[in-house]
Amino acid sequence: MIRVIDADKSHGFGYASINELICLSNMKSLNAVFIQDGIPQRERLIRLNRIAIQQMQVLEDLTGERKLLK
Repeated sequence: MIRVIDADKSHGFGYASINELICLSNMKSLNAVFIQDGIPQRERLIRLNRIAIQQMQVLEDLTGERKLLK
């Protein structure tokens, strides 16, 4: 686990795995693209949630096999 400092300082410290940090970084980038494309907030949230679930499944590899970093 990696100790993370909340950027806006409202929540203090927390812990996140490297996979969670990768997913969060990807979500921030995708959200910026969706905003630029004019996608409404509700639709962005739905899309980002769906993508985050898929990414975490790949990163955590629920089947037990390593798909990345072989």
